[in-house]
Amino acid sequence: MQTQQSSVIVVGAGPAGLLLAGDLAAAGIPVTLLEKRPDRISNLSRAFVVHARTLEQLDARGLADELESIGRPLDSLRLFGRLAIDLSSLPSRFNHLLVIPQYEVEKVLRRRAVEAGAVLRHETELTGLTQDAGGVTVEVRTAGGETERLRAAYVVGTDGLRSTVREAIGLPFPGRSVIRSVVLADVRLAEEPENLLTADATGDAFAFIAPFGDGYHRVIAWNRARDVPDSAPLALDEVKEVTRLALGRDFGMHDARWMSRFHSDERQVPAYRVGRVFLAGDAAHVHTPAGGQGMNTGLQDAANLGWKLAAVVRGHADPALLDSYQLERHPVGRAVLRSSGGIVRLAMAKSPWALASRAVLTGFLNAAGPARRKVVGEITGIGYRYPAPRGAHRLTGRRVPDVALDGGRLYEALRGGRFVLITPGAYRDGGTREDRLAVERWRSARGTTVLVRPDGYAAWAADAADTAAIEEALAAHVGTG
Repeated sequence: MQTQQSSVIVVGAGPAGLLLAGDLAAAGIPVTLLEKRPDRISNLSRAFVVHARTLEQLDARGLADELESIGRPLDSLRLFGRLAIDLSSLPSRFNHLLVIPQYEVEKVLRRRAVEAGAVLRHETELTGLTQDAGGVTVEVRTAGGETERLRAAYVVGTDGLRSTVREAIGLPFPGRSVIRSVVLADVRLAEEPENLLTADATGDAFAFIAPFGDGYHRVIAWNRARDVPDSAPLALDEVKEVTRLALGRDFGMHDARWMSRFHSDERQVPAYRVGRVFLAGDAAHVHTPAGGQGMNTGLQDAANLGWKLAAVVRGHADPALLDSYQLERHPVGRAVLRSSGGIVRLAMAKSPWALASRAVLTGFLNAAGPARRKVVGEITGIGYRYPAPRGAHRLTGRRVPDVALDGGRLYEALRGGRFVLITPGAYRDGGTREDRLAVERWRSARGTTVLVRPDGYAAWAADAADTAAIEEALAAHVGTG
């Protein structure tokens, strides 16, 4: 049994773990990513949608354009047959959602993490975890059955619904199963659906169809009247039947390469941090797949946590900064549970009262622009803002869009993993913080000064700021030279 050293250990090489490991490695933080699965990316994806806010985060890492070239954009959605959601008016460079299998996202995130220097250890399973004032010790079992002890300053569990990290730190995962006996199938279709994403519910049945891009389609279907264990046998005829009930036809499904059942839970841990151990993604929150927010929320968890861990490990920030991860991301996770659960309940409305309520709500949202924009903002992620101190500028805590700068675009300036100070006039930092701060000027005549965090949210802003005010803000958020 041997002990090895690493500044951060990430457990779970799904999208959230890969993005986090890549961010830490790019910041110069030694990071080891542990994954119990073999060294291969499966083509059996659960997620198929990347939303605007996630695309912005990927753009800040130089990855969005590559994924855009692979996936297929969709700029409008229709829910419940009546509610029209137009994404083309989103105040984002990515005014659409991107239909792309999760494994394609994982490929680019994995490449980035490895190229940045992250150590990926596959077939390495966490079996124990203890922490003390100086760090965390994890015990792992390797592919050969050997036991090792690894030591790190911090550990992050991105290891999914059945998180071993979550169990090791004793956190409950309260919630319940919302949908049981959902069927999944990857199939070929004799008839191509009219829409890029096809989804509808009729009576007790719901079905969703999305393309992989390789000739296969993923079908997710549920028949409320058929409640069987996840282990029950599944035949293609059952998938076809549920799809016909929900959509009116089965599109000539054939040649299934994979089928399975699963149940969908709504759960969230009470705390995203216990001491030096953090949780992100499905290890911290799970919900129904409605709205396609699962992978997106996990990636945004990682984007929030990564720069904070890097700043603390490098000694540029007080460890108290890490408390803001819970403060900022736990409410977002709770909101996603509400919105995704609400979509499912409305989609599966059956009683006359529930159907009438859905009709009233969809009619209201179609007519009321502000309410519809709020719904779209939550689903796409661009509408969330983080808490700000009392008396702070109105922009503090808000997502900063991809504004035009003298030197290019904001999200290009964020690609170094640094804060970006945007000023209306000349300001020189003196070069003492150039490893973690970029200084830019507005291309427009805007007079506000904004300090943008590495994750694209405003850390501080002022309508009129002198050098002393800017220096005070930089010292508080970026650190001294």
